[in-house]
Amino acid sequence: MSAWFYILRLRSQGLYCGSTKDLQSRLKDHFSGYGARTSRIDPPIFLTYSEEYPTYKEAFRREQQVKRWSRAKKEVLIKGDFESLKRLSKRKK
Repeated sequence: MSAWFYILRLRSQGLYCGSTKDLQSRLKDHFSGYGARTSRIDPPIFLTYSEEYPTYKEAFRREQQVKRWSRAKKEVLIKGDFESLKRLSKRKK
């Protein structure tokens, strides 16, 4: 059974990261106000990014990873700018 990691763009232009086993159902929840507390307070505008994984555990692990990223790093992931993502991923000494 597959699972999804996804990023929503919120009304405030913030980004919401989540994971689910049923992407369409979860999006319906978010857009109808029954999703997470964050998306009830600051409603989503649209789904901006998603990745499919073989298991929920892997999708959730990706969610936890990306949640720790800077906004700049999330934005380049959304754009698919992998060169910039590599540059932003390098540790600063």
